Amino acid sequence: MKFSGEYNVSIDLKGRVSIPAPFRDELRQKYESEGLVVTRYKNGLVAYPPSCWEEICANVFAMPAGPKREANLRNRIAPAKECSFNAQGRIQVPQSLREHARLDKDVVVIGMFEKIEIWSQSAHSLIAAESESMLDEDAQGQADLGF
Repeated sequence: MKFSGEYNVSIDLKGRVSIPAPFRDELRQKYESEGLVVTRYKNGLVAYPPSCWEEICANVFAMPAGPKREANLRNRIAPAKECSFNAQGRIQVPQSLREHARLDKDVVVIGMFEKIEIWSQSAHSLIAAESESMLDEDAQGQADLGF
């Protein structure tokens, strides 16, 4: 099993986001982890099990020196924070990441197989509409997949 599902959750005043129980179970069972590494992703956030994050970092560090490597280091690697679960299954999202994603009270947490995305409801609505439009333009490809 991988991370899957879409959950509407709330963020509290201290910036803690509830991570759905199936995701926490997957982290404990498959990744032997009690936390996530969270970083910026488009207008939202993305979270990885620490072992997966280490692989991503290795891939970035292996890139040839240049502007793409620097952009990945600046916008993905540098802002990343490891966030541990509290007793209620919440992670404390740092203020800088909350501000980037414009997280307020209502948050959408989505399982994307090897990663977890965290969006404000408004940003999620926009990205979902963009994705749907892209899929609509590829009707045959969607039919070939069985959708």
